[in-house]
Amino acid sequence: MKKLFILFLFLSQTIWAQSAFEKGNTLYQNGSYNEAITVYENILKSGQQSAELYFNLGNCYYKQNNVAPAIFNFEKALLLNPNDAEIQNNLAFAQKMTIDEVVEVPKVGFSKMIQEFTSSYHYDTWAWISIVLALLFLGCFLGYYFSNTTVLKRIFFTSMLFVLLFALLSIVSGFYEKNRSDKYRPAIVFTEVTSVKSEPRSTSQETFKLHAGTKVSVLESLNNYKKIQLLDLKEGWIDKSAIKELK
Repeated sequence: MKKLFILFLFLSQTIWAQSAFEKGNTLYQNGSYNEAITVYENILKSGQQSAELYFNLGNCYYKQNNVAPAIFNFEKALLLNPNDAEIQNNLAFAQKMTIDEVVEVPKVGFSKMIQEFTSSYHYDTWAWISIVLALLFLGCFLGYYFSNTTVLKRIFFTSMLFVLLFALLSIVSGFYEKNRSDKYRPAIVFTEVTSVKSEPRSTSQETFKLHAGTKVSVLESLNNYKKIQLLDLKEGWIDKSAIKELK
């Protein structure tokens, strides 16, 4: 009975969320962006989330020229659907509204090659590739085992070796990408203008300023401050209330 009750709650909440989402979409299409934002935010508060929900919420804020929450929600959508071209496009438009011009320091050497290769797919995609290759390896093994000719056995044996090599490569790539993703703590600056200090205290020297919408990476936390790094590798301590972490 308890399981049925939980299932009923889940289904009713899902149906409500879908109905609310459609209502929010209608409000957005009618240009009622504030009302649409309220509906979308209420869905998020209920525990429901999706790339489409964050994307539409980002569009609402973008229409209002509210750069920080627009970028934040586009980035959240991109975390759930990394390969969506429309999300990437709208995020790029929103980023043009930011004040800070941060030029990414290009990576070089072997580490760059590894990261470019592993980041070509999400770690979940690498996992699925590994499963497909494992099944293919099993098929090659069965072909080798039941083959009656030397030629076919050689073909299947060689195929097994190549498939095994690519399967191990995909597994390693998936673990590497998962580890890199877990360590990466992106955040968006929400305060209109905020100071980045050399040390985690209010009396320390200001090293530079950041404005709303700028993306940073959180390295560590101490009391009311977080150490952040920009794409140009500048680092400093920022008041934790000035940023909102994406994950």
